[in-house]
Amino acid sequence: MSDYAQIPMRFVGPLRVSGPVLEGDHEVPLATYETPLWPSVNRGARVSMNCEGGIQCAVIDDRMTRSVLFEAPDAVAALRALQSIKADSPTLEKVVEGTSRFAKLININSQIAANLLFVRFEFTTGDASGHNMCTQAAEALMNHILAEHPELKYGSISGNYCSDKKATAVNGILGRGKYVVAELTIPEKICRRYLKTTPAKVVQLNIRKNLIGTLLAGGSRSANAHFANMLLGFYLATGQDAANIVEGSQGFTIAEERDGDLYFSVTLPNLIMGTVGNGKGLDFVLENMERMGLTEPREPGENSKRLACLCAAQVLCGELSLLAAQTNPGELMDAHRRIERGQ
Repeated sequence: MSDYAQIPMRFVGPLRVSGPVLEGDHEVPLATYETPLWPSVNRGARVSMNCEGGIQCAVIDDRMTRSVLFEAPDAVAALRALQSIKADSPTLEKVVEGTSRFAKLININSQIAANLLFVRFEFTTGDASGHNMCTQAAEALMNHILAEHPELKYGSISGNYCSDKKATAVNGILGRGKYVVAELTIPEKICRRYLKTTPAKVVQLNIRKNLIGTLLAGGSRSANAHFANMLLGFYLATGQDAANIVEGSQGFTIAEERDGDLYFSVTLPNLIMGTVGNGKGLDFVLENMERMGLTEPREPGENSKRLACLCAAQVLCGELSLLAAQTNPGELMDAHRRIERGQ
């Protein structure tokens, strides 16, 4: 019996990226059973190579969180304890620094429900995605707070206000992971040549499908066609915790017609990923990271931001290609019949 699951993997691209974090042409790996995904993302990548500047990527924010739960005698006691905890932030920062070379406490958020106190600690974690780093820091913080506040009792090391691997609103509002925006302006002639559609058709479909359709379905902070497809393939190929595509796929596709051209953008507020840590020591992951140029020594956090930019860029490519296909009757199913079934 094998110790590994066999998942087909290919590099797609190159795709062209620009921005403060990353410049140049890059290939990215995708591990998936959905074989039409490779040519679909490749089509979007080919479009990016024919657009001035390619896909511009910006990392808006970068933080990792762990929310802990305390039980207080009552709401008043919970409030007083919370006020004291926030006032003691310099001490808490030192507690965190004692748990890791890279973990830094940058913010504290909270909620009180009855006598329950939920404290959401926010950290930077260098090039690691930071799951274990944040949990270890949160545990040390809990121990410190319980020692300082005997009126509080331990509730849980994770109170679900984090929020990890669940479709919630809090991550997009307060931040968890890397918040990345990727955008591309596609000339009308390139749109027709490579995508077999027009800017106007893509814009209309995005409004009707991604915005109105998702609203009718009751989507939570999400308006996209299939971010999860590209995210899962990229996460598996780069040694990430694949369950984080739950919150990672909560993002938005924006399409506008500008002077006859197509402006196309994807916003991913919750990309939880890193270039070091658990899963990154596997041979195929190391090879993929090296091929993407992410094994070179850089300032802490820089490689993981580059990784997030490449991830967002290939999400844009796949999203663009699928929406273009769906503007044409029969194109989507025809592609699956040809590629998956050989018909």
